[in-house]
Amino acid sequence: MPTSAIVSEVDFDANGKQQGYLRVPHSVHRSAYGWIPVPVTIIQNNVGPTLVITAGVHGDEYEGQIAVSTLARSLNAEDIHGRLILLPMLNFPAAEAGMRTSPIDHGNLNRLFPGSPAGTPSEMLAHWYEDVLLPMADYAVDLHSGGTSLEYPATLLRGPAHSPEEDAGLTVLQDAFDLPYTWQFTGGGGTGSTARTAMGAANRNGVINVMAELGGGARVTPDILSRTSRGLQRILGALGMITDYVPDPALGSRVLNVKGSVYCYEPGVFEPVKEIAEDVAEGETLALIHHPETPGRAADVLVSPYTGMILARRAMAHAVRGDALFQIASDAA
Repeated sequence: MPTSAIVSEVDFDANGKQQGYLRVPHSVHRSAYGWIPVPVTIIQNNVGPTLVITAGVHGDEYEGQIAVSTLARSLNAEDIHGRLILLPMLNFPAAEAGMRTSPIDHGNLNRLFPGSPAGTPSEMLAHWYEDVLLPMADYAVDLHSGGTSLEYPATLLRGPAHSPEEDAGLTVLQDAFDLPYTWQFTGGGGTGSTARTAMGAANRNGVINVMAELGGGARVTPDILSRTSRGLQRILGALGMITDYVPDPALGSRVLNVKGSVYCYEPGVFEPVKEIAEDVAEGETLALIHHPETPGRAADVLVSPYTGMILARRAMAHAVRGDALFQIASDAA
């Protein structure tokens, strides 16, 4: 096993259900020999694949944290065929603080892979996930949302397949999760991926993996949470990892390619005039940017550079130059 300073309280090779913590060493003034507790559950029984499900890579994204924690409570070893590894708050300092990035080292975990075994706590976690955990896995599901600043409908993200086996595995995960939308990347992926994300880490390890964007706005949306929990159960069933599972009928997913994001260029108060999932034409008004600090100044009109559908929208009214306000997608070619 690759060298890591992170110590696990659970045995990844043992049968049964185990719950405990990853101990990420963190020596500070108040605790010379302290560690950061990253919660982990392993459920293993019989022969079957290894599935890793993560949430809390960004700490202000909540549906995934709840859904993964629910699985950790509700499933027992006798329910499982294979090995299920559940990490509901992978970037624990960020999740504890309700922040996108870690308050300890300001690390954005989903931009730090492959990390470093001798780096900051966030870099150590990235290294442990990519070089210690993922080599054990056959499949991985990483759950996100738009966080504090963005809102998404329930959307699965998947890369292009680089082999017939990967194509078959991605299709199984996509069809089983059965979210309303699927954002399919048109490039990247594969074992040569240079992406510094959890998806990139999984691709480099040859792990068949998907990600999901599930709501946002720093809140929990009951319908999206329900779709998330349902989708995870369907994935476990589709992989043959739970006993006697009969899936409900598929609802279908609209497959999209993202065309691009629309950014703020003048700071002000963001007033959207388009809703998520609404169609938009190139040149059509998307939003107004108001300037109440300047008496008499008219609002700036923000128009769409693309024809397509609103996939994501900023959740916050205050905006400054460089903030992403919309993401626009169109049906996959």
